[in-house]
Amino acid sequence: MPRVTRSVRNSVNDRPGRMKLLLRRQRRLVRPAAWTLFAGVVALLGVAVLHTAKPTSTLATLHDRLGALSGFAGLRVTDVVLEGRANTPEPLLRAALGVSKGDPILGFSLEQARARIETLSWVEHATVERRLPGTIVVNLQERRPFAVWQNQRKYVLIDRAGQVVADQDPAQFRDLPLVVGPGAPGGAATLLDALTARPALQKRIVAAVRVGERRWNLRLDNGADVMLPEGHESLALDRLLQLEQQHAVLDRPLVAIDLRLPDRLVLRPKPDSHDAAAAMPAPAPANAPALAPKKT
Repeated sequence: MPRVTRSVRNSVNDRPGRMKLLLRRQRRLVRPAAWTLFAGVVALLGVAVLHTAKPTSTLATLHDRLGALSGFAGLRVTDVVLEGRANTPEPLLRAALGVSKGDPILGFSLEQARARIETLSWVEHATVERRLPGTIVVNLQERRPFAVWQNQRKYVLIDRAGQVVADQDPAQFRDLPLVVGPGAPGGAATLLDALTARPALQKRIVAAVRVGERRWNLRLDNGADVMLPEGHESLALDRLLQLEQQHAVLDRPLVAIDLRLPDRLVLRPKPDSHDAAAAMPAPAPANAPALAPKKT
């Protein structure tokens, strides 16, 4: 029986040639370059479509032609990436985007998609971009709930700028401050910031009520109202803090603490506690002489 001999491969002689090694090394670089060239060809064809279109063609028609061209060339949406979404409902966001997987990636307007997304109540700002060959990236900057606004027995969330943030149950944000009345959202940030800087007062406030769309009353946790002057809330809060530190005024049986006048303090006791104000000396404002508290 003839003897079969196996040839042993010579690792030196069987080594690929220099040209083959060069091609192998360049293969990884060729693929991205090919995609870039392919996208460039599609862009040139798109420009040609725009130049050959009739003057009466609408922008939508041009988008349709460009989209059909990119779809024919294989440039279709394979992935939609949503960044920065926390509270915006995803179905509403995708509907506003108006693009789904499989659609031509060049067949829609980025600006129009962005404008539609920014109509959603949670969205403050949005960007939409294409990442060829097939990815759409949507980046959101959402409104941050700042307070709950009560108006005409309805409760809605507002952001720091006073814009209404809908599509969310305010009951899920029980820790947010409550502002009440017409015009409250527009001036809420200044007042709430002043209260945040004075935590000893802030913890006693259950609501800030806008009066005449000009000034504020603060409703305390004991039911009393603190009447603040228009445009001088911080100074009045400092006076109130002084009253609380020296005389525990927030715990007295009062209906109202009137701080609207810089040179006068008016305390309104509850009907069954007429001596509550008289028993307390009147602290002097920072730049005004002390006056006796007035009963009304």
